[in-house]
Amino acid sequence: MYTIREATIDDVETIKQLAHEIWWPTYSPILSTDQIEFMLGDRYSTEALTKQIAAGEQTFLLLSEGETPLAFAAYSPHEKDTDVYRLHKLYSLPATQGKGIGKTFLHAIFDKVKALGAKALELNVHRQNPALGFYQKMGFVIAYEIDIPFNKYVLNDYIMRKEL
Repeated sequence: MYTIREATIDDVETIKQLAHEIWWPTYSPILSTDQIEFMLGDRYSTEALTKQIAAGEQTFLLLSEGETPLAFAAYSPHEKDTDVYRLHKLYSLPATQGKGIGKTFLHAIFDKVKALGAKALELNVHRQNPALGFYQKMGFVIAYEIDIPFNKYVLNDYIMRKEL
């Protein structure tokens, strides 16, 4: 049985550890070591996660089985459209992938953002990320392609959207 709860500052180290366990196997085939190290430092350092949670920039969730955290996610209202929410993060440990955790987690997020008034959920996914197929199975469609300059890197993403 999985439990999903809102993360707090007390969960920062858990999220950081999960990110490090997930990002290397997920992104090593498609991103350089330098870019992974940069992204982990920029987005998943203790300081960055503490700021994101403390400032309320994103609502973080943790999915656990018993006492064991297996996945995390984060969402927020869209900056320009109050009917849309953005899914910033949805990651599960590699050993758990393909076992329904992502589907369970995403359905819980759909319910949470719909209760907040969202009519759609939007996300970015790297164009070579195998999660693209998962999101399509979950009803997301590619809205458009975007290349985002980020430090000395370029994020080659699809913007995907699901009407709720």
